[in-house]
Amino acid sequence: MYSQDSIAGRRRGRPEPTPETLSGLACLICGTDYRNAPDPEVVVVSHRDGKQLLACQGTCARMASGSVNGLDETPLPLAERVRRHGDGADGS
Repeated sequence: MYSQDSIAGRRRGRPEPTPETLSGLACLICGTDYRNAPDPEVVVVSHRDGKQLLACQGTCARMASGSVNGLDETPLPLAERVRRHGDGADGS
């Protein structure tokens, strides 16, 4: 498992989220593209500008939110996230 020092260092060194991350199409931590991942288990870990930020359940969620299960909130369906990203509803 990751040490607290490595988790804190990862948070400090993390770049700004990409448009795909802000649309909920990629993991906030590892960058996994959920459109290409076979059945990923994603959880909501945060919000930014009224949008859900998602991470892979487990280590990525813990690094992003402090909980392996993220927030107690259901992520929007992938099809809806893809549609909003394509419509420009993500603010990009």
